[in-house]
Amino acid sequence: MTDHIYQKIRQSAERVLEIELNAVKLLKDIDFEAFSQLCNALFEAKGKIIVTGIGKSAIIAQKFVSTLNSTGSRAQFIHAADALHGDLGMIQKEDAVIMLSNSGSTPELKVLLSVLKQNNYQIAAITSKANSTLAKQANYTLLLPESREACPNNLAPTASTTMQLVICDAIAVALLELRGFTQEDFAQTHPAGALGKKVYLRVEDLMSDSSIPSIAPESSVEQVIISISGGRMGATAVCNANNEVLGIITDGDLRRMMEKTKDYSNLKAGEIMSENPVHIEPEELVVDAFALMKERKISQLIVAKNGQLKGFLHLQDIIREGII
Repeated sequence: MTDHIYQKIRQSAERVLEIELNAVKLLKDIDFEAFSQLCNALFEAKGKIIVTGIGKSAIIAQKFVSTLNSTGSRAQFIHAADALHGDLGMIQKEDAVIMLSNSGSTPELKVLLSVLKQNNYQIAAITSKANSTLAKQANYTLLLPESREACPNNLAPTASTTMQLVICDAIAVALLELRGFTQEDFAQTHPAGALGKKVYLRVEDLMSDSSIPSIAPESSVEQVIISISGGRMGATAVCNANNEVLGIITDGDLRRMMEKTKDYSNLKAGEIMSENPVHIEPEELVVDAFALMKERKISQLIVAKNGQLKGFLHLQDIIREGII
């Protein structure tokens, strides 16, 4: 790539960023009374929040709906053109409708607006044109500042859709706070995400319960080594005949033993184990297991229920889940 091409690309990017950043800054001057009235109407709606639009605004509307649904507000996207060809039946009497349109005069939206008004639906408009049909006829109108598009021809929706996106995020967050939406609520809608795992994932969901490394207290050091190596946990549990945990032997315990004595041929597992090892119950949260590992500076935990060995949980298992 030549210097000329590089400079041309950089200048283009810098121009676009400057235009769009300035457009977002203009949002600080919106009519916050109109913003609040719109948000309150959505908050008090007994039904869903229906969001509709055409073209690029429809794409912003879909993202808005996704954000609303994940933050405690029931929402549905309906493309304005599809609404006029059957999808209008998805809108129920108790729903609130938001129309996104920069011009406020898109033909499909004007027809849809007329139909909705005839049926007494509550309609909110987000547009940049105060004199548009949408702005004048909606029950709640939020006017966005007019800004030059980042497109050099001032045609392609760029800065205008960025403003739509930002104001929709502001509405979603305002509704989130009005609803008292918590981390726990968020986790319910994102059970596979890191936060969801912190709230829901339990030790029994993650622990290794097959080929659990364990030995009897009378086992030899050689058997201890084989158990630790085979279990791939860096440790083995020492249990009695009833599978009750008596202690634990880690690879660190083995190294310390070898430093202390040259002859360990007659030593038994019960003599070198650490008694009353740190353990956790299967129904405890994985995030609590990690906190315990961190506090005790260990990388594996025995999982036990009523004193009986149920499995092992290793730090690497937690890391792989992306919880920490």
